[in-house]
Amino acid sequence: MSDINELRNKMDEITIEMVRLLKERTDISKEIGEVKKNIGKGITDETRENNLRNKVVSLSKELELNESIATKFLNFLLNESVKIQTNNKQTHLSIFLKAKSLEEKGKKIIHMEVGEPNFSPPLIVKDSLEEVFDKGFLKYGQVRGIPEFREKLALYVSKKFNTNVSQENIIVSPGARFSIFTAITTLLNPGDEMVVIEPAWPAYKDCALNAGIKVRTINTTLEGKWEPTIEQIKNIINSNTKMIVLNYPNNPTGKVLPKKLQDEIVEIAKENQIYILSDEIYSQYVKENWTSILSYNYKKSIITQSFSKSHAMTGFRVGYAIADSKIIEKMAKLEALCLTNVSEPIQYVAMKALESDTSENTATIQNRLDMLSQKATKMGLEFIIPDGAMYIFAKINKEGFDGVKFANSTLEKGLAIAPGEGFGDYKKYIRISACQDENSLIEGMNILEDILRND
Repeated sequence: MSDINELRNKMDEITIEMVRLLKERTDISKEIGEVKKNIGKGITDETRENNLRNKVVSLSKELELNESIATKFLNFLLNESVKIQTNNKQTHLSIFLKAKSLEEKGKKIIHMEVGEPNFSPPLIVKDSLEEVFDKGFLKYGQVRGIPEFREKLALYVSKKFNTNVSQENIIVSPGARFSIFTAITTLLNPGDEMVVIEPAWPAYKDCALNAGIKVRTINTTLEGKWEPTIEQIKNIINSNTKMIVLNYPNNPTGKVLPKKLQDEIVEIAKENQIYILSDEIYSQYVKENWTSILSYNYKKSIITQSFSKSHAMTGFRVGYAIADSKIIEKMAKLEALCLTNVSEPIQYVAMKALESDTSENTATIQNRLDMLSQKATKMGLEFIIPDGAMYIFAKINKEGFDGVKFANSTLEKGLAIAPGEGFGDYKKYIRISACQDENSLIEGMNILEDILRND
């Protein structure tokens, strides 16, 4: 008995010392975060992290320690640093909330910071809101969604994307964001790694960080047409890599990957048995030459869709995911725990919305995006003409330009835009949304041009 107590005491001492070292590491991380903030450096340094990862792997072999345990512990430490250093990070949502606060005080704001179409949902949505009470969709329901709705979604998806799915492959969620959250949280474990290609919507990283997942970022560039290289993807994958996130058409760049490149990425995922989480909510606004991940029939793929962009139903909070039935089952367990089921009246309304023709929405956004592109080109902004989605991601080539400070300052002039920093290490960029009427967009771009000219 005395032997085991001695061993336990020794283990306790080591644990206490580890906590002391963790505190010391945390304090240093805070200092590094302040330095990065002052010099405008991004949070994640993949090169440095990779060097440290190699040292940990090498030491594991030397100590005969399980490599997976060691690298997962490292990922925990790296994630803690990220949490500490992103406490005050500003995104498009930060600007949106500030803009709303100013509007409450009477200031006029042109919203070019968020992806919220200004047009109304289809008329059938209004009619179905009035009839849902009489239809009786008012009770607790199945966590995966109303069977009739899922059946219609399956038919809609199969036809639209030239595939073959059933209602067992679909789960209805309160917005696509929740499907992204449940996919990451249920399919990955703390210490696992997830690859994100930046610039990217910040929620992918946030959901992973919340679940203890380490995000590995692949940085793409304007000069490289926002395309990752196959070498980048191959080099970042290791035994802990469990998922890669794709978002095409991309938010914020509007980029669509060349078919050959996308084929190669899917093939790498298959070879390494990695989940593909494909956020395809902007597929409604793609111009041409785009292929859904559904078409690859890869069993470890999860595709998310939403009524927010395609049907202008942002406030209804309804989306869905398409995946293998076993994946859907895992996601459903967490969704049941969190919210029982998506509101049945809202599901009914969304089901009726499927009957509407949304091609006019597509034409409207694409025309606005074309107009913005022409205006931005005349202004001398640097960007790639979007293949789809509803944004322009532009570089501002001015000495010392800081997108966060700039986005906060434009609010004073009545214009809300998104800082590029919210989408990765893109301090010199801004995202401009094409979601307002043409006159408002022209007014907003004129304000932007005036600010840039006189800044």
